[in-house]
Amino acid sequence: MINFFEAQASARRSTFLLVALLCVAVVVLVVITNLLVLVVIAYVQSAIIVTSMEDLMTVFDWPLFVMISIAVSLIVATGSYYKISLLSSGGSAVAESLGGRIIPQGSVDPMHRKILNVVEEMAIASGSPVPSVYLLDEGSINAFAAGWSPGNAVIGVTRGAVSYLSRDELQGVIAHEFSHIFNGDMRLNIRLTGLLHGILLLGTIGYYLMRSVHYVRPSRGKERDNAVAVAFVLGLGLILIGYIGTFFGQCIKAIVSRQREYLADASAVQFTRNRDGISGALKKIGGLHIGARLLSPSAPEYSHAYFAPGVRSALSFLFATHPPLKQRIRRLDPAWRGEYVMPLPDQSLESRAPAVSAAQQQAKTTATAMGVGVAVTEALQVMNKIGQPGQQEINLAREILAQLPQALKLETQDPYGARALIYCLLLHKDASDQQQQWQLLHTRADPGVYEKTQQLSDVVAEHRTVYRLPLIELCFPALRALSLPQYHLFKDNLLALMAVDKKIDLGEWVIQRLLIQQLDEAHGLRKLPVAKYTHIGAVKREAEMFFSLVAYAEHKEDVDAAAAFRAGITAIGTTALKMLPRQAISLKALDVALDRLAQVKPLIKPRLLTAVAACIAVDDKITPAGEELLRTLSSCLDSPVPPILKN
Repeated sequence: MINFFEAQASARRSTFLLVALLCVAVVVLVVITNLLVLVVIAYVQSAIIVTSMEDLMTVFDWPLFVMISIAVSLIVATGSYYKISLLSSGGSAVAESLGGRIIPQGSVDPMHRKILNVVEEMAIASGSPVPSVYLLDEGSINAFAAGWSPGNAVIGVTRGAVSYLSRDELQGVIAHEFSHIFNGDMRLNIRLTGLLHGILLLGTIGYYLMRSVHYVRPSRGKERDNAVAVAFVLGLGLILIGYIGTFFGQCIKAIVSRQREYLADASAVQFTRNRDGISGALKKIGGLHIGARLLSPSAPEYSHAYFAPGVRSALSFLFATHPPLKQRIRRLDPAWRGEYVMPLPDQSLESRAPAVSAAQQQAKTTATAMGVGVAVTEALQVMNKIGQPGQQEINLAREILAQLPQALKLETQDPYGARALIYCLLLHKDASDQQQQWQLLHTRADPGVYEKTQQLSDVVAEHRTVYRLPLIELCFPALRALSLPQYHLFKDNLLALMAVDKKIDLGEWVIQRLLIQQLDEAHGLRKLPVAKYTHIGAVKREAEMFFSLVAYAEHKEDVDAAAAFRAGITAIGTTALKMLPRQAISLKALDVALDRLAQVKPLIKPRLLTAVAACIAVDDKITPAGEELLRTLSSCLDSPVPPILKN
């Protein structure tokens, strides 16, 4: 089974192949457009109808050829850039264009709770931020994931999917969509949409050029006839060129997309350890009269992003963005006899996650979920679970959510409560410092948020060690809903709260980095990193800073820290790295190092994180702070680590 980092590398190769093929298509369009213009010029200048290459060469002009080539390329590039910029806000733009409505985190509607609970479990199990969920008022069974990164990803699901699918089937569908998030397919999908829009823009220009013939009013009749003929021929030619380009673009899109769907199906099975869930959903799509079809006018534009084909095509053998339904089912269920399932409304709509026993909650959540006493081998094994958590992690996530105090979980669903919870996590134990923090919040925070913070501070203080990461992950949907001014105020308050004692400790940095990086991306304030470094040597200084800080953070004695550093670099065979002295380490320097390390190629990231895991667990245990650090660093590298299980 292909792993998370191989899948991301594959997605990047697919992107490269896609761009290369589409560039070839654009070159062909440039040549055809030049031929069209030359034919028109020959007719206008000499009344010659070009029928041979000799006729064409009599009017060929290199400067004109270059000028037309540049113009066509600029049109395609401008159209692509415009479309991609419209989608720059992330997955919410795609969901809203399809008519989706965001499901409030605090909704008590059983249908809403059913999908929200499944999405929350998947996010906690994978160690990724909880995505916002949009409901499409469509009776079909379908879903999609959209966005540039996990920080601004959304899950969209149709009313039919929530109504007709059992919890296991819905879990399989959502696992499929999470795999698209982990495998880098979302960014590929947005780029596909943008590139195809740029090519189609040629046809749009041709359409308006043809319409312009009605407004051509020269003073002489023959001139008018020539102008009308030229505009008509150019317009018709550009329409044909645009649609020919779109035809080939759709074929390329279909080829790339079909392979990504097979990978997502396989990843979903590995995620849930349940073939019946996702195959059952596909069988119900086949048995439903409307299937997976979406009626939104924007549906064709994002046809490659859905769980199942959302649009119908007359040339499905060329344009189908998904493998045939029967093939997908048989890959998942080889014993299937070809019979679809007529779906009926699910009678088990739930309002909360399944309950777990108190003994399970106490034992697993406090000891297992936070990684106390985890051996080195277990820490290294979790690297194989990045982007591919299994049913054990899903069960653990369910237990964490069940054990989480209900009062705190409810607050994560509200923008006021979510901000208050984060402020509470940053309150210092020192009474003098905390007094300054309360004064700061009283002066600067929204009144409602300040009051919430006062109400929650004691409860959060009691549970902050065990539940800090799950609380932060659950707060993301509500925090993404903040307006830009609200987010700026929230961010400024975070930094001010941490600066009260004139220093930022590692625990505060974990919260700051995890929150601000993800939310900056969600609000369009941070550019996504571009992968360009192919080996650790290219980021040697940053890797040394990375591993040295982890060693010092987990081991107080220099001798122990040095042993941990050696264990980390030995685990990945990079012994040329040197440990930096304590005085050379700072959290500000780590921020800079992480930004550069985020630019390494996908297959380099597991080596970095494996070294961190080995470094943290060298004494055969991982503390809660150590797991927090590992999971924060992995999230900053866009490689979310699930909660660590104890075998």
